[in-house]
Amino acid sequence: MTEHKSNFPEFYITAPQPCPYLPGRLERKLFTHLTRDKPRFLVDNLLKGGFRRSQNIAYMPYCDACSACVPVRILVGEFEPRRSLKRIARANCDLVATRMSPAPSSEQYSLFRAYIDARHADGGMAEMSVLDYSLMVEDSVVETFVTEYRLKPDPKGDGSSPLIAVSLCDRLSDGISMVYSFYDPDLPARSLGTYMILDHVNYARAQGHPFVYLGYWIEGSRKMRYKNRFQPQERLTSKGWVRTDP
Repeated sequence: MTEHKSNFPEFYITAPQPCPYLPGRLERKLFTHLTRDKPRFLVDNLLKGGFRRSQNIAYMPYCDACSACVPVRILVGEFEPRRSLKRIARANCDLVATRMSPAPSSEQYSLFRAYIDARHADGGMAEMSVLDYSLMVEDSVVETFVTEYRLKPDPKGDGSSPLIAVSLCDRLSDGISMVYSFYDPDLPARSLGTYMILDHVNYARAQGHPFVYLGYWIEGSRKMRYKNRFQPQERLTSKGWVRTDP
């Protein structure tokens, strides 16, 4: 009985703080610590059931009188990119994706810093140090991988190519959960955030996974509208995962 209790997660609730997505609202989170003594299936079920991972903490919204944050996942087997998404794929056909173990590098951190400073300078990640970034990448009890995106090397050059985008993902039993992505903010025409989702849908399909988890879609938040482009998808409701079509 004692061993069973130690393996079962303990949940906590954060104090209210301003919501970063919906002005004028407060957010709270339900969270638990992910440790290696927790059964793997339990952690997997948490992440498939609406929790998100940040290092070794799993969390989900637990807000008073608000349920705007809705977990979403792409139905990989039925996904067909629309014309606008195909254009984005073509615009990035000169990129090479390399999947690797979650090992942080100074090159990754420099790109991360440029992205945060340009896009989220007033956000919660603005003060992240090199150590903080390293922990974000390495500190995981689940199977995690990093995908680096680089321009194809110039055949007449020295073989090197710049890093322009990075995605941190978890492998779940039924799919891929995209944890965090960042990219060169000076290349807006490439729509790199959208392209990385397309790439992971293709990767999940090749691996035989039915889902790509995108985190939360938030009604009323302009920052989250891009997730509507990936249809068909399912959203987690009180009745379980429910399919939504455009």
